[in-house]
Amino acid sequence: MEDGYTTFGEYVVHREVLDESRLEEVAQKGTWSTKPTVGERMKHMLRCSVSQVKNALLTWIPILSWLPKYPFRENIIGDVMSGCSIAIMHLPQGMAYALLASLRPMMGLCSSFYPVLVYCIFGTSRHVSVGTFAVISIMVGSVTERLAPDSNFILNGTNGSEIVNLTARDSYRVQVACSLTVLAGIFQLLLGLVKFGFMVTYLSEPLVRSYTTASACHVCVSQLKYLFGITPARFVGPFALVYTVVDICRLLPQTKIPELVISLVALAVLIVVKEINDCYRQRLPLPIPIELVVIITATVITYFCGLNTEYSVNVVGEIPTGLKPPRAPDATLFSQLIGDAFAVAIVGYAIDISLGKTFGLKHGYKVDSNQELVSLGLCNTIGGFFRCYAVTASLSRSLVQESTGGKTQVAGMISSVIVLIAVLKIGSLFEDLPKAVLSTIVFVNLKGMFKQFMDMPMLWKTNKVDLLVWLVTFISTILLNLDLGLAVSIGFSMLTIIFKTQLPRYSILGNVPGTELYLDIDAYKEAKEIPGIKIFHSSATINFANSEMYLESLQEKSGIDIGKLQTEKKKRGAKQRREQEKQKKREKDEAKKNRLNKNKDNQNGVVLSMPDTDSDVSGKGQINWGYHSDKATSDSDSDSYEVFTVDSNHGEGGKKSSCRSGTHSIILDVSVTSSMDTVAVKTLKNIFSDFGDVGVTIYLAGCQACVVEQMERANFFSESVPKSCLFVSVHDAVLHIFKKLGQEDNGFDLSCATQM
Repeated sequence: MEDGYTTFGEYVVHREVLDESRLEEVAQKGTWSTKPTVGERMKHMLRCSVSQVKNALLTWIPILSWLPKYPFRENIIGDVMSGCSIAIMHLPQGMAYALLASLRPMMGLCSSFYPVLVYCIFGTSRHVSVGTFAVISIMVGSVTERLAPDSNFILNGTNGSEIVNLTARDSYRVQVACSLTVLAGIFQLLLGLVKFGFMVTYLSEPLVRSYTTASACHVCVSQLKYLFGITPARFVGPFALVYTVVDICRLLPQTKIPELVISLVALAVLIVVKEINDCYRQRLPLPIPIELVVIITATVITYFCGLNTEYSVNVVGEIPTGLKPPRAPDATLFSQLIGDAFAVAIVGYAIDISLGKTFGLKHGYKVDSNQELVSLGLCNTIGGFFRCYAVTASLSRSLVQESTGGKTQVAGMISSVIVLIAVLKIGSLFEDLPKAVLSTIVFVNLKGMFKQFMDMPMLWKTNKVDLLVWLVTFISTILLNLDLGLAVSIGFSMLTIIFKTQLPRYSILGNVPGTELYLDIDAYKEAKEIPGIKIFHSSATINFANSEMYLESLQEKSGIDIGKLQTEKKKRGAKQRREQEKQKKREKDEAKKNRLNKNKDNQNGVVLSMPDTDSDVSGKGQINWGYHSDKATSDSDSDSYEVFTVDSNHGEGGKKSSCRSGTHSIILDVSVTSSMDTVAVKTLKNIFSDFGDVGVTIYLAGCQACVVEQMERANFFSESVPKSCLFVSVHDAVLHIFKKLGQEDNGFDLSCATQM
């Protein structure tokens, strides 16, 4: 075999036609296995050496690999600036997102401290900012409100009025949130330890983006009550969002004007300054910390103007300072939280790994998906013991961390120190902060998620199946809430994958003259069919789900209806048998007629010679004509038994006439088939058998080595289906057919030396 490059962009290949048997000889296919056995793998896992311990520590604790090599002079300034910027965002977002989770703002601040430190030690992304996030917060809030509604904490007040025991309610909601967080962390840890990081691939980008967009709608609706200063009823289950919107519209006449004014002013300031930050991002050394400025300003105005007492403006309330000692979660709640915890674990990991992979590709470093699961699981598990709720990566903070010069997770450590100072010393200063201001911060930070609505026109142009996934995910999440919506969207996404494998594209390939290329004749004008040969191609792997459709499409594309041809063959066989029976009967009749004529002739002969035979008759007695007649009959019958044989030429003519299209060979291009189950093997066997019965020879082209091994294990090959019917490529199979038929001059440029 020789390869020779000629001119640039052109090559010539000279080699023999290779079927599977010859390929195994030429390429020296081996029967050895390069994979270690189970025993060898176990021995390697249990082996303990200094190098293995070191590698394990560096894998499970990534900070040990990058911190000793930290380039202090190059990175420290960028990391410090980035850390300060992130801390300024952590403070308002932590308190605001805690309201989404129906928790006290202090839990949001704690969630911006402990998990960030843990991720700095165990995380593999250098630019991701872990902490509170709107989508996860609203998922936690739906659980805390379901298990600890206000109605469970009603106390009888004076004059027969009912009041809510806020202290008891908030305490129980903290227990629920911490239990949910720990359980979600345990799920993430277990999935990471068993190397299940690949499962995020089943959450496609359209699904994740649509789910976060629908979650943003849930977030907005949950914050409307703070914007208008109203108290709508709480709804659970499917269509809860719709019922909540209807109830909010019903309560709009009861809007508190002071809170609405505060909300509109804060919203206007935040939007304007954030647009300025976006427009002058390249010129500003640091983005204007407008969120922190608004929080401080609103707190000062509310405190000195007495808005809480004069106009009943709803404020944050008491914020305890200092860190609380760790406390074990309430394990009795785990049984009620399994489904919600798993959903929080999957969604949190999907958001984290998508951001981590994006930054990793942009800056040229690897993000370990399994280690990300472990690190996020540790963030939630450890954080749950310190009164934190579930966290994940934040898009807005991660973008700021990257744009302000952050190079490593040292920026996260610096932000944690600043948040710690706020928790210990200045947290109580924000007790007079209006909740309406926090809700406006949440609204403004959802801008990026609402921009994802622009995915729809793009998907309409590029891929309508992805658009359908986007729409189903959005609608199901809006109508069925976050947990059921996620389950429905994942199920529908799986169905689209099944439909794609069950409904592949089937085509007939033709040769591009002067090349060894075989392309779809419907897509390429220059691709020409080879007379007498059909080359059938499937865009998907053959399996039990599409094997029947594969056979039907093969018959349709090739123009050969096996059932019809087999029926015609049976009719021809029956007709031949009837003709044979008629011929046999005709010969019997002729033999009988000949016998009668012979008897008649014998009788006539006796009459004429009667005088000569009188002496014999008188001497020997009567002649027994019956005996002679039986003998004649016996003789004629024995002559009529003949063996009827079918002419071989007639049989071949029958085979040729069975395929009126003139097709004598079919090549099945199975180059895209990566595996083959028992149903697929049986289908191919039937194809070889059925088409062979009607005079059409079947060949396989492009079989991968793993597929050949599966076919061997399934006893596919036999005397009727030898390995010589498998070819390396379609071109090899075509050349073999022409050589077999002796059609070297076939009108096609199909020589073994192919120039391109």
